[in-house]
Amino acid sequence: MSGHSKWATTKHKKAVIDGRRAKLFAKLIKNIEVAARLGGPDIDGNPTLYDAVQKGRKSSLPNDNIDRAIKRGSGVGADAVQYETIMYEGYGPNGVAVLIECLTDNKNRAASEVRLALSRNHGTLADPGSVSYQFARKGLIVVLKSETVTEDALLEAVIDFDVENIEGNGEQFVITTDPSDMVAVRLALQSAGIDYESADAEFVSSLSIQVDAETARKVIKLIDALEDSDEVQNVYSNFDMTPEVLAELEND
Repeated sequence: MSGHSKWATTKHKKAVIDGRRAKLFAKLIKNIEVAARLGGPDIDGNPTLYDAVQKGRKSSLPNDNIDRAIKRGSGVGADAVQYETIMYEGYGPNGVAVLIECLTDNKNRAASEVRLALSRNHGTLADPGSVSYQFARKGLIVVLKSETVTEDALLEAVIDFDVENIEGNGEQFVITTDPSDMVAVRLALQSAGIDYESADAEFVSSLSIQVDAETARKVIKLIDALEDSDEVQNVYSNFDMTPEVLAELEND
């Protein structure tokens, strides 16, 4: 997994506590709205919506917000919304690649906010294709470790499915699959009585760059600035960190 994925896990937990909670909720709501628009409002019949709602509930998103988001996304009510996805590519400190996924109803506003965040944080906008070639869409399922949820238990639950990798990362496991296999693997885990934190299709780089703590702080500051925009839904990067660097950052 990329350094951003590792750091995002820790940051995601802190976001529920600190002032970024409202930003987190806004992005979770957008995920639910888009999933409902693309696959319909039936949670049980729409796996993408199911996972979006699950992620919202795990982050303490109120049920009323979830219900309203499903209605808006499926076109019910006067405040129905329409978003489109726009991808931007860029470079951060020390040539670290960043792939920026916007979910917006205003292209010009999204482009302006991305450029501003990059320029203020030692980043530059890149030409289309200069960064994205190294990223591939992967299904990432996050499961918390416990006495009963071990790597062996996960392997036994998904042995009949095409799983690319199971990686222990701090207090959790991350299962990597092809995006088309993610729902089947998630269902296999649930059938085995194993709960999951999130299941998302994310972009993962094949060309990771190891960075020291100082560079990591700069890259994370850039990513935080990008993610602080309401137009930016996800930021993916190719920077990677050793456990020692990650531990140093977590103690900041």
